[in-house]
Amino acid sequence: MRRTVGVTAAALLTLVTACGGGGSSGGTTLVGLVTKTDTNPFFVKMKEGAQQAASSSGATVQSFAGKQDGDNQSQVDAIENLIASGAKGILITPSDSKAIVPSVDKARAAGLLVIALDTQLEPASAADATFATDNYKAGLLIGQWAKAKFAKEGKQAKIALLDLNPNQVSVDVQRDQGFLEGFGVDVKDKARIGDEADPRIVGHDVTNGDPSGGRTAMENLLQKDPGVNLVYTINEPAAAGAYEALKAAGKEKDVVIVSVDGGCPGVNNVKAGVIGATSQQYPLKMAQLGVEAVTKFAKDGSKPKDTDTGVTLITDQPADGVESKDSAFGLQNCWG
Repeated sequence: MRRTVGVTAAALLTLVTACGGGGSSGGTTLVGLVTKTDTNPFFVKMKEGAQQAASSSGATVQSFAGKQDGDNQSQVDAIENLIASGAKGILITPSDSKAIVPSVDKARAAGLLVIALDTQLEPASAADATFATDNYKAGLLIGQWAKAKFAKEGKQAKIALLDLNPNQVSVDVQRDQGFLEGFGVDVKDKARIGDEADPRIVGHDVTNGDPSGGRTAMENLLQKDPGVNLVYTINEPAAAGAYEALKAAGKEKDVVIVSVDGGCPGVNNVKAGVIGATSQQYPLKMAQLGVEAVTKFAKDGSKPKDTDTGVTLITDQPADGVESKDSAFGLQNCWG
C-alpha cells in the first residue's frame, strides 16, 4: 500500500505543471490544493471546482497529489512547497489524517489558512475548518437502505466490508461504522473498524480505494465465505473492482453492493444495476467553497466555519423509510 517517497520541491513543481495546476491567469492569491491522488474521478472533480472558483475570485490554484491513497509523504512535501511559495491557504484531502497534522501545524504557524476537504484531520481542530460530507451519515444511509432491502426480501445477510487501508483514517472509519450502524450491527467502538462481533460479518479487507484493490479484496473475502451476499465498499472505484471479482465468480446477480461517492461513473453503475445504492457527495462544491474562503481570508483575515456540503442517497430501488433520489437525479447532480 505504501510507496517509495521523497519527492523534491522541484519535482513537485513539475507535477503542478503536468497536472495543469494553475488557476486564473494574473491571480494574486495563491491557493494550494492537495488531494490524495490525481486519478480518482472524485479528486479530478475537486480540482475542477477549485479552478472554477479561482477564475472568478482572482486566485491561482496549484495542485498536488500523491501517487496513491495513503501516500502521506508527497502531501508533506506539497505543504512545504506551498509554504515556501507564499500560498495564502491550503485545501487538503489528507491521505493520513493523523500523520499530516505536524505539517498542517507548520503551515498554520506560517500564517496559512488550512481547510480539510472531504476527510477530517485527527483531531479535526488541527485544521482551521472542514468542508465535507458527513461521512458517517453517508455510511448510515446505505446501511439503512440495505437493511430495509434485506428485510423486505426476507434474506439473512453475509456482509463483506471493503475498506480503504490499515491506517483507519477518519473517512474510512466513519463510512464503515455508519454503514454497520445503519444495518443494525453493534459497532462497539465507533472510532475503530473491525472490533464488532456480529456473525453476519464475513470480514474486512482493504482496497486503497481503487478497482484493482477492490477486486483483490473481494476475491479474498469470497475465499473466506463464498456465500457473501452484501458488500460495502469505501468508494465506487473499489465497488467496480468488487463487481468484477463477483462476475468472474459467477455471483454478480446474487450480491448487493453499496458504496459512497455518487460520481457520474458510480451513478451509471447504479443505473446499470452494478451498485444497489450509493451516497452522493459534492466535491466540486467543497473545493469551490474552499477557494472562496482562502480568497476572503487573504483580503480580511476572516476564517470560515466547518461546512457540511451535503449527501444524497442514490438508488433506483427505493426503500420504505429511507429518503432517496433516483439515478436520473444522481446523473444530473453527480459531483456538482
